[in-house]
Amino acid sequence: MVVAAGNTAAPGAAEALETLCRAYWKAVYAYIRHRGHDPEDALDLTQAFFARFLERKQVKLADPDRGRFRSFLISSLKHFIINEWRKGHAAKRGGDCCIVSLQEQREAETHFLIEPADPAAAPDLVYEKRWAHALLNHALERLSEEYASAGKQEHFNLLKTFVWGDAEGLSLARIGAKLGLNENATGAAVHRLKRRYGELLREEVGRTVAVKSDIDEELRHLLEVIRT
Repeated sequence: MVVAAGNTAAPGAAEALETLCRAYWKAVYAYIRHRGHDPEDALDLTQAFFARFLERKQVKLADPDRGRFRSFLISSLKHFIINEWRKGHAAKRGGDCCIVSLQEQREAETHFLIEPADPAAAPDLVYEKRWAHALLNHALERLSEEYASAGKQEHFNLLKTFVWGDAEGLSLARIGAKLGLNENATGAAVHRLKRRYGELLREEVGRTVAVKSDIDEELRHLLEVIRT
């Protein structure tokens, strides 16, 4: 996706670039908030950063041979914030650029407050955690859409906690009774859900690496970040 976004003359480049920006928007916002900026200032800076990123087509500078896109993006963000600090801007920074909807902007602050980072944690770790959660959430959203399309939204709603969440105290027999399944069939349904979630997560991670051989390494890093 990074390569596609960088080839601005190619069909689909604009869509790829917008998808990248949307995927990292909350992570960038969380990084800026953790550096001490208030919600309004963090929103302005986030919008402005992506506006500049899009305007200058900086994605062209991302080189897969020199590291992950997330590292390139955070480096670009640090330079941007330093420059903004020097300028001492008080005016609205984001301009007319709107990468995400107003609702998604509000959700970014809500998530920041619901999942507060350790005050002693480095902003870089906060950024990576939000990036990891974005990938996990997107894979889960895709899984929900698949089940909804198959007319099995209730199955997903009742079983998803076994994939991501606190499943302690949940009973396969009790959940199965709600779905009209016996315990063995419910266990098999959970297994299928987990397997498909793993496949979708690999796809999401695969979009952020240059070659497929990097997927496993990136998945390990993602899980390490989540556990930190």
